[in-house]
Amino acid sequence: MQITQKNIGLTVGDSLMRVYVASPEPVGTYPGILFYSDIYQLGRPITLLADRLAGYGYVVAAPEIFHRLEPIGAVIEPGDLGRLQGNDDARRTAIADYDADADAVLDWLEQETNVADGKLGTLGFCIGGHLAFRAALQPRVKTAVCCYPTGIHTGKLGRGVANTLERIGEIQGHILTIFGSLDPHVPPDGRQTILQAMDKAGTRHETILYEANHTFMRDDGYRYDPVATDDAWAKIIAFLDRCF
Repeated sequence: MQITQKNIGLTVGDSLMRVYVASPEPVGTYPGILFYSDIYQLGRPITLLADRLAGYGYVVAAPEIFHRLEPIGAVIEPGDLGRLQGNDDARRTAIADYDADADAVLDWLEQETNVADGKLGTLGFCIGGHLAFRAALQPRVKTAVCCYPTGIHTGKLGRGVANTLERIGEIQGHILTIFGSLDPHVPPDGRQTILQAMDKAGTRHETILYEANHTFMRDDGYRYDPVATDDAWAKIIAFLDRCF
């Protein structure tokens, strides 16, 4: 499916948040997805992922998660310095600010004429996987896809300690978690902590484990695994189709 692309600005508090929007070109209504990047923000590897999802028939809205700290349009380059910068931005952002950003993008999606009523979901990678999971605490979010989500099991997200794990019982939607067995950021005990918490809370969830490293779906690094990525996309789209 052909897509259209644009950038919009949403004011959250006193900060202007750029949101990259990719939508199906054919006229119609589609589910809306709040789409989260990793710590490097909206570089081409991430917007390609957003474009790919839009091509399956979704209105995808991807905010710059560090808009309070970085200039509009800033892309953090992967590498030693970029990793330090992105992690520092993550540490300095208040958890309540991440929540406010989710509210703003979901509100915008609900008001868009090409987004189907009551069909909102989230999807994210790395820190964005945690943010996608956390956004699903809102009852209006019907489903969340969390790709190698970091910090859920430890409470590490931004300034302070995130209570995401303790609030799992608030989730009403259906969750898909995707992990890599070689991922040092979400080790086996961390994965089990997340899955067991969802089981205990009665959360509807599915999980997929690949023999892959962290960020294996990002195509610009040594950890990229195209075979696992293609398989993950097939399963993600099938999951979203069922949920919507």
